[in-house]
Amino acid sequence: MKLKLIALDIDGTLTNDEKKITADTLSTLLKFQEQGIRVMLASARPVPGLYSAASELRLGDHHGILMAYNGGKVVDATDGQLLSQTHMDLNKTRELLRFLEALPVTVILDDGERFYVEDAHGYKVEYECWNNQMDCTEVDNLADFLDFSPVKLLLSVDPDEILNIQDFIRSHLPDDLCVVRTAPFYLEIIPVSINKGKALLDVCSRLCIDPADTAAFGDSENDIPMLQAAGCGVAMGNAEDAVKAVADKVTLSNNSDGIAHALRELIM
Repeated sequence: MKLKLIALDIDGTLTNDEKKITADTLSTLLKFQEQGIRVMLASARPVPGLYSAASELRLGDHHGILMAYNGGKVVDATDGQLLSQTHMDLNKTRELLRFLEALPVTVILDDGERFYVEDAHGYKVEYECWNNQMDCTEVDNLADFLDFSPVKLLLSVDPDEILNIQDFIRSHLPDDLCVVRTAPFYLEIIPVSINKGKALLDVCSRLCIDPADTAAFGDSENDIPMLQAAGCGVAMGNAEDAVKAVADKVTLSNNSDGIAHALRELIM
């Protein structure tokens, strides 16, 4: 294929289980960028959570793209130009936060610069702060505190209960919101207008790239639209079965340089 853009989920895809980019994957992506192929990080994380990987991949030297919040915010890695952004409605979000108070979930809210929670030691709160290199502020009540329109709500959930809780939340959401799994212990509530596939197509339109000339890599439910939109959608070997089912190709796991392995096969 005539590859022009590579879209990469981060957790469970670009990084291994130790949250590191393995050597072969790193060197392969650097070589592809030197050949003029653009690289886009496509994550559920806030923008600051993409900076470390972007720096390691030298996206700033090659006009790479940072797709944050599952496509809710997209920026140019070189000059920081905002390419697109979508928000939730402020009043509806307050109502949703009050609804979530009765559920066994930990809500992690962010404004793009820091996290806000009701319990700084809640399930996965410290992990999320570490993973995104962002500080956290504890507040008495998130619904009362909220005075801005967030892009998403992140919920940390017991993995044994996540499917049931996802179904329950889905049945109570308004038509303009959806809930997706982004990790075995994370749910995210986002506008239905946001998904990685739509954001990939929007970026392709802006860069005058035919979507057929793109490859996308992912492992979780929220990656499915992106894999379907790309010219070649690649599921990691460690991906959920539903992701593998829609992929054009299944590669090795995130611990075995699956990205580098698949890219070499695509070019050959």
